[in-house]
Formats: sequence, structure tokens, C-alpha cells
Amino acid sequence: MRRGLDHVVHLVRDLDAAGEVYDLLGFTVGGRNRHPWGTENRIVQTPGFFVELLQVVEPEKIPPHEGTRFSFGAFNRQFLESCGQGLSMLALEGSDPAAEKAHFDIENFGGFDTFEFGRTARRPDGQEVEVGFTLAFAREPGSPDLTLFTCTQKQPENFWSADLQRHSNQVTGVAGVVLVADAPVQHQAFLETATGGPVRRASDDWYVGETPRGAVDVMSRALFTERYGVPAPGGVGLRLAAVRFSTSGAPELRRALAARRMVEEAISGVVVVPPKAAMGATLVFEQPPG
Repeated sequence: MRRGLDHVVHLVRDLDAAGEVYDLLGFTVGGRNRHPWGTENRIVQTPGFFVELLQVVEPEKIPPHEGTRFSFGAFNRQFLESCGQGLSMLALEGSDPAAEKAHFDIENFGGFDTFEFGRTARRPDGQEVEVGFTLAFAREPGSPDLTLFTCTQKQPENFWSADLQRHSNQVTGVAGVVLVADAPVQHQAFLETATGGPVRRASDDWYVGETPRGAVDVMSRALFTERYGVPAPGGVGLRLAAVRFSTSGAPELRRALAARRMVEEAISGVVVVPPKAAMGATLVFEQPPG
């Protein structure tokens, strides 16, 4: 089953500062939410996809990886120590966590228990509601700085909010995500397992997988820098480098961000906010085709 993009985790050291950055970029940013394992988040929603801004707030509460238990908090704490701020995790939409776990296990990219949790969320009108999620994890040997997982929502009607999806930058949805690697072809099987669909060669340095919600691109670090004009994240194996958003307001956004020195040199039809301005992430704004 093909899986659309569900969300990315943007790990930061200061959650309120990250909220201010996304606000300056024209997004509506949700309030703080707390996890019982020592992290807090704020959510930036688009239809069917969101950015999870995440901060490790109480590291002493984070449980370790143990046996087949994968610790969401421990991975992000280690990522912050080894890589700094940036895009740490990619989630695909889930529908059957047990089946997804079994598939990842068979393909030798799993071996982890599913993880089920809930929390209280506050809607824009102030109402408190309960939301719940079940995650099935997939990891690739040799890519220590990336975790993929499927995310199945138990009460999606309590999570998604039309009010939180209205943005002054006119973003209407996710266009895709970009991963980087020294040899993209070596990661084709892993990405096909995670997305449930084909990941095809565009060139020797670039592979693309289309999902029901957004594309998954994996390209060489050199090609990423050539294409977007910003440095690619380093390390070994796969790294999540960028999120691409679709907006008809790209020209106006460019002018506003250029005045704040938050964008790189002009790339035709595209606005690129570099890692130095977006707390370790590259955020790309594109006009929709046609």
C-alpha cells in the first residue's frame, strides 16, 4: 500500500524561538503540547501533513532504547547531540500499524515494537481534546541520523483543524521532502519499503518516489547544493534535508523574506529558506504547477 507524507520532525533547542521563525515565514503555529517522556512540541499544519517542532525539555525523563523498544525521545536527544538542530524524522501516513511493522520486519528494516500514545491538545477555540497515535518504526542500517515511521491517528477529527491550516504565506500543502545521501541508489530499497511505492531513477544522483501526498526525493549532497543553493546536511547514510511547500504566494513571500535576509539568491519560481535562517532545516516554497 502506498503511503503519503504525514509529517516531519524539526528538532530545535528553543521551541518558542522556532515558533517565531515559522511565524515570520507566514505560518500559523499551534500552541505547546507536552509528551510524558520529556519532549514538547508545536504543530504547523497543512491539509493532511504537518511539521512537528520538537524540543527536548526534560532529558532525565527520556527512556532509553531497550531491546525491541525504540525510544522516540532518546533518538532525538542523540540527534541533537550529534547533528544539532534540523530535520530528524520522517513520518508516512499509517493505517494498520501491526501490518506495517510486519512488513518492515520482513524487509529487515524493522525489528521494533509499535509505539502507542496519547496526549491532550488544545483547539484554536480553547477546547481541550484527546489525540492518539500509533507508530511503526523503520530504520536503515548505516543511516544513524534518520528514522522513518508510519503514523496512524486514532482520533483524527480532534487533531486536524481548518483554522490551523490557514497561513498568510498562502501555503496550501506539502509538495515533498528531500533526502540526501552520498550514493542515492543504495537507499532505493529502504525508501520503497517505507513509502510502499516505487522510487525511480531521475539521474545517477537523483531518485524520486511519488506518494499520494507529496514526493520523496533523494539526491546527492552535491546535487542538493547545486539545486537549492544551500549546504546539505553531512554525516553518513541518509539525512532528511528539506521540506517543500506549495504556495501561490511565493513572489510576495520572497520579497518579505529578502527584507529580513532570510532567503538565498533567487532561484526561478522557488523561495529557499536556508538552514542558518530556519534552525537547521531547509524550507522550500514553490508555486504549484500550472
